[in-house]
Amino acid sequence: MFLTLWATPRSVSTAFEWMMRQRGDFECFHEPWNELYYYGEDRRSQRDAHVEARPGHTYAELWDRLSELSQSQNVFVKDFAYSVEHDLDDRKLAAMTHTFLIRDPERVVQGLGHHWPDCTWDEVGFESLHRLFCRIAERDGAPPPVIDAADLTGNPEGTIQAFCAAVGIEFMAEALVWEPGERSEVSWYGEGTGPWHDSLRQSSSITTPRTEYPPLENSPRLAEMYERSLPLFRAMAAHKLSPAT
Repeated sequence: MFLTLWATPRSVSTAFEWMMRQRGDFECFHEPWNELYYYGEDRRSQRDAHVEARPGHTYAELWDRLSELSQSQNVFVKDFAYSVEHDLDDRKLAAMTHTFLIRDPERVVQGLGHHWPDCTWDEVGFESLHRLFCRIAERDGAPPPVIDAADLTGNPEGTIQAFCAAVGIEFMAEALVWEPGERSEVSWYGEGTGPWHDSLRQSSSITTPRTEYPPLENSPRLAEMYERSLPLFRAMAAHKLSPAT
């Protein structure tokens, strides 16, 4: 199985990925396309253009590696649609099982703006996420599974049970707990990535983040991104999974 979770930044997606890592039955990849977007030989962003690309690190090379690996074992990828949307032709889309994670865009925009005050509309991620969601729904004739981060943090067990049922994998309650500590498996290579996963390092389960951010009213630019994101979030939220009881 080649299982993909498409999300936006600051959506509790890495905690979800960490749960998938605890299962032990998937080879998990942390934002491999996002690394390419910023640091690959054929990078799409110049945010960290001074960071030298790893030789041979390209979209084509990564796809070949993931595709080949998925032929012999289960693969799970957590990533952002804006990183790779340009490279996802119909053949590649058909090779994956697609799922989506959304979060209240106020928290997404606040969190991303906190780490990257100069973040772009593309990097907020809702437009490309919604576009990919619609593309999959149109292709399949039904919406793909959608998780709301509020359900994930408010009812982790029920939400993960619903997710597992939707994609046809076993629910493993033991994967919902872990030991606090370093999370080198979910770190980007390169520079300037900041303390993205401090809460995850201190956690032992999926919980509601407690980070406080300045109000969006302090930044008209971020407030506009929130307003643009809200209808896209609501359109996907209309199809979210209900946590199992």
